Formats: sequence, structure tokens, C-alpha cells
Amino acid sequence: QVQFVESGGGSVQAGGSLRLSCATSRSTFSQNTIGWYRQAPGKQRELVATIRVGGNPFYADFVKGRFTVSRDNAKNTVYLQMSSLTPEDTALYYCNINVNGIFRPWGQGTQVTVSS
Repeated sequence: QVQFVESGGGSVQAGGSLRLSCATSRSTFSQNTIGWYRQAPGKQRELVATIRVGGNPFYADFVKGRFTVSRDNAKNTVYLQMSSLTPEDTALYYCNINVNGIFRPWGQGTQVTVSS
């Protein structure tokens, strides 16, 4: 059962921008804080940003001022607008929900590659 479908990744040069999308079911979208996570090769998965049902965002320090998370209630979709990208942002990006430390099954993610 597919829980999350991520899209929008690609290859860009440093300083560029991308917008990622995360589509999920209506029930999941409407009842949960949804988070964006990323995993670079050889590194642990890390939290990038979250957005609550009411729209309040949270950002990891390393993306503050560069990334913006938003949600479209009509499309059951969460977005991650990324700008001023650096090679350190290269990773596989995922979305998910964290309920008491438990995640839903992870999607395939969307690859972001930033070249210098």
C-alpha cells in the first residue's frame, strides 16, 4: 500500500532551486504533521522540515532561510521549495509522518543532486 509519493527532484547547479512534491492519502494528509527527510550516501536519514495540519512549519537549522515547506489542502500534497542549493543538499528526499516515533512505510523518495 503506497503511503507517500515523492517527486520533483533533479540535478541542478549550486545556487539553483527545486520544488519537491509529496502526495499522500486524504486521511494521512488531513490528520498529521508531515515531514520532509533526506538521506545522503553513507549518512543517516535526517529531518529537513515539517508542516503541521494548521500550516505551522518547522525547519532544521541547516535549511532555514533557504527551504520553504507548504501544503495544498485541495491536492493532499506537501511541497518543499528549495533554493540556494549547495552540494551538501545532495540526497534522496522523502516525506513521512512520525507518530510516537513510528514512521509509515517509506516511499521511493526523489533524488536531488547539486553540482558545484
